[in-house]
Amino acid sequence: MELQDRRSFLHRCARSGDVVHAGLVITLLIGVWYAQALEVNTGKVNFIEVMNGSSVLLPCTYASCIGIKNLYFNWQFKDNGTLDKLCEAIIPAEGVEPNVKIYHDRVEFVGSSKQNNISILLHNVTFEDQGEYICFARNPKEKERNHSAVFTLFVVDELKEVDNTLTLIIVSVLGGVIGLLILIMVVKAVVLAILNKVQEKNKECLVSSSGNDNTENGLPGSKGDSKPTPKA
Repeated sequence: MELQDRRSFLHRCARSGDVVHAGLVITLLIGVWYAQALEVNTGKVNFIEVMNGSSVLLPCTYASCIGIKNLYFNWQFKDNGTLDKLCEAIIPAEGVEPNVKIYHDRVEFVGSSKQNNISILLHNVTFEDQGEYICFARNPKEKERNHSAVFTLFVVDELKEVDNTLTLIIVSVLGGVIGLLILIMVVKAVVLAILNKVQEKNKECLVSSSGNDNTENGLPGSKGDSKPTPKA
C-alpha cells in the first residue's frame, strides 16, 4: 500500500513538472512572438509645439522582424472624442511605395516604405488642429493584430524663448575651472623644472667648493703634495 502511494505521489509530481515546463515553453513562445511583432513609433518625443499658420511634420515609422505583406496604415485625428481619418494606404510588400488616399486638404504624405516611414506633413496649422494624432498600422502576417502610436500637437501664437542664462553660467564656470586647473598644472611643471635646475647647480657648487678646500689645506691628492723635494 505504501509503495502504491509513493508511486502515485511521484506520478503527480512528474505531471506537475510537465505542466510547469509547458508553461515555460508557452511563455517563451509568446515572448518571441511579441519580439517579432510589428512596432509603430512616433519618435523619442511624442509631442511638438508649433506656431499658428506654420507647417509641421507628424512622424511615424514601423518595424517588423518577420517582414510585412499588405501592411495597412492610416492617420487619424482625435477631435472631441471622435476620430477623423486623415489618410490611409496599403503597402503590398517591403520597398513598394503605397498609393495613399488623402482625406484632408492640408495633409501631405511624406513617408517612404523603403525607409519604413509613414509620416505626414500638416500645412497651415490652425488652433483647431491642436490635439492627438494617431498613427495606426496592421500587418496581416500577424493575424490582423492592431498597433498604434499617439503624437500630440500644441498650437501657439508664438514660440517661447528658451532662457539659456543658467546654461551659459554653468558652462562659463566649468570652463573657468578647467582653465584654472590647466594653468596650475603648467605652473607646477615650470616650478618643478626650475627647482631641478637649482638643485643641479647646488650640487655642482658643492663639488667645486670641496675640491678647493682640499687644495688649500694640503690634503693628500692636493697641489700641496706636488712640491719638489729640497736639495741637500
